[in-house]
Amino acid sequence: MLDLRRRQFITLLGGAAAWPLAARAEQGERMRRVGVLVSAVEGDPRGLEYVTAFAQALAELGWTGSIVGAFQQASRTVPIVFVTTIDPVGGGWVESLSRPGTNATGFASFEFSMSGKWLELLKEIAPGVKRVAVIRDPLVPAGSGGLAAIQTVAPSLGVELTPVGVRDAGEIERAIAAFARGSNGGLILVGPTSSVQPHRDLIVALAARHRLPAVYANRLFVTGGGLISYAPDSIDQYRRAAGYVDRILKGEKPADLPVQAPTKFELVINLKTAKALGLDIPTTVLARADEVIE
Repeated sequence: MLDLRRRQFITLLGGAAAWPLAARAEQGERMRRVGVLVSAVEGDPRGLEYVTAFAQALAELGWTGSIVGAFQQASRTVPIVFVTTIDPVGGGWVESLSRPGTNATGFASFEFSMSGKWLELLKEIAPGVKRVAVIRDPLVPAGSGGLAAIQTVAPSLGVELTPVGVRDAGEIERAIAAFARGSNGGLILVGPTSSVQPHRDLIVALAARHRLPAVYANRLFVTGGGLISYAPDSIDQYRRAAGYVDRILKGEKPADLPVQAPTKFELVINLKTAKALGLDIPTTVLARADEVIE
């Protein structure tokens, strides 16, 4: 059973032909439960695809949640190691980052301070940018905290910020179209959040249509045609998680293992997109890139 809170994080458990879901429209509302019966045998990956599509559509309508919270509802004693989780303290899964104090610990996927680096990177690749639309979900900590970090850096870089919400595709399209009527604009996508992911192709297409250089919080936006991304290396996070599992299996308690921040980041650049925008990526940036798409 998943504890689904509005616009936080969504994931699914596979391995069965029937999936139970729980949903909550606003924090504080009573929990709703939805049973999903799929015509598929246990372990059928196609069945999981069906449920994933259904859950993603629910996410776009505001019904999303946390798998960590669901596990903790099921058991407060079974150890949980989470990976690429946003704001575990705010989610209530741990008491503090340094001393979780619960049956859960792991690796956070996002630090608010890194949001300022996105703006610095945008100015580095497109020095003429004076106005930046910040696409974020104001209902999740990554969105509001990320925007606050960018606002701290913006004055020193001479940039004016315009927040853009992600309630639905229409809101995003109208806001970016209005923003693009001005000159010297750019985009920053704060995240990663589940509420942003369903709009990935739309955001990339809008950036291209309006010729806006953009920095994304997930490499998938860049492999899908976006300009540049700077984000934690999720593969590295999963490798590090194995170390925590090992320590717990050897007798340590999750309550005593601090939640760790990302230590490895990856910079991905799409040169084809840069060319289409008429941008010449500085060699200093290319030299730092972990992956260059040509």
